[in-house]
Amino acid sequence: MKNKYLLLVACIALLCSCGNKSDSKDSEVAFNEKPFKEKLNDLFDVLHKNNKFMGNISMSQEGSVIYSKAIGYDDVENQKATTNATKYRIASITKMFTATMVFKAIEENKLSITQTLNNYFPAIENANKITISNLLNHRSGIPSFTKDGTFFDYRTEHKSREDMLKIISNYESNFEPGSSNEYSNSNYFLLSQILEAVYELPYEDLLQEKIIKPLGLTNTYSGGKITISNNESYSYSLKDKWIEFPETNLSIALGSGSIVSNPSDLNMFMEALFNEKIVSKESLNVMTAIKDNHGMGVMLFNHKDKKGFGHGGHIDAFHSISIYIPKEKLAIAISSNAIDYTINNLLTDVLKCYFNEPFELPNFDHVEIIASELEKYVGVYAANEGSGKFTVSRENKVLYTQLNDNPKVPLVYKGKHTFTNVEIGANFIFDLEKNQLGLEQSGVADVYLFTKQ
Repeated sequence: MKNKYLLLVACIALLCSCGNKSDSKDSEVAFNEKPFKEKLNDLFDVLHKNNKFMGNISMSQEGSVIYSKAIGYDDVENQKATTNATKYRIASITKMFTATMVFKAIEENKLSITQTLNNYFPAIENANKITISNLLNHRSGIPSFTKDGTFFDYRTEHKSREDMLKIISNYESNFEPGSSNEYSNSNYFLLSQILEAVYELPYEDLLQEKIIKPLGLTNTYSGGKITISNNESYSYSLKDKWIEFPETNLSIALGSGSIVSNPSDLNMFMEALFNEKIVSKESLNVMTAIKDNHGMGVMLFNHKDKKGFGHGGHIDAFHSISIYIPKEKLAIAISSNAIDYTINNLLTDVLKCYFNEPFELPNFDHVEIIASELEKYVGVYAANEGSGKFTVSRENKVLYTQLNDNPKVPLVYKGKHTFTNVEIGANFIFDLEKNQLGLEQSGVADVYLFTKQ
């Protein structure tokens, strides 16, 4: 969710189609006529068979589960199968819970959204200017501790609250509070400490008291060391096979990424939040007011004309996403402990299946293209609206794209005049007759057009 064109990299494609076009078209029509649950079963089967996904999805509409599926293993070495009860580290989705508790505190007159930090953290630069609001919507100027070069030196170690506060207090501000926007995990650690101060309770207990117990969430808590016997899962990155990823000590991520949960609980939380069962409509309106891609603990997710709100999360090799589409009264949560496919791409695939939009199952076969054919796509493509320019080049049988002065990135040819960068969930689609390049990004409704100069 950065700048329109920042999702970077790469472009295009031409294609000579292979096989019988009529058979292929018939197969595509047959797939798109299936009920959405069957489409989703086919989608997750393809991902799992190609070592692209292990995890859990749950979809709920008006409080009723309409689809769920568990795939893979919580523990690969011991072949412990994933179930709907499997719990995952949900990383930055934690921020929605923290923000919700902040707004509960505001409604209970324990906090004001405009109060500054100097009464809590006088050692932080600009503490007399940074407000609760600035922390909530990432406009504080406080650098994120996860971007600190020393973070990976200590991420597996326990850190006390005092340790983390000292680390954050030593940072110099990146900008004047309120003048800009930069995502920072430090903001939400500080919010956890403010909550602890005003309620005189640990964050873990506050989470139980304010959200978990009232909503009856049985699979949600502020986590510690991974416990497989408690239906938690290890996370895995893909080398030649799935390799267990060393776990971050969650003391570091308190308030910003420390919660363990599962998709069914996440949907219950989202439905309660957006049906004003936790905070008031007025508070929810403030939380969902988007500026520079950020609300207060939530982000905007667009799919065509559908507007959703939620958050994504990534810690170790865990990836999660949780959204709610108010118009549809639809909650979707996906948690993965092993993924070689972007979570945003997967969410878009799920939404296309649900809304019965034309959709093709992912094809992970390598599609060949003659090097000379790539030459047709080489050139400079300028944005039809706004600034932004892609330079498309070729080296042997690989097409590269470069956005403005960013590094050039290789693209994978997928056929049908489409190249993709799977890592960031972006497709580059060429129209040779119109001399145009279309940029299609996961989670973004519009296709941005660039014309060849």
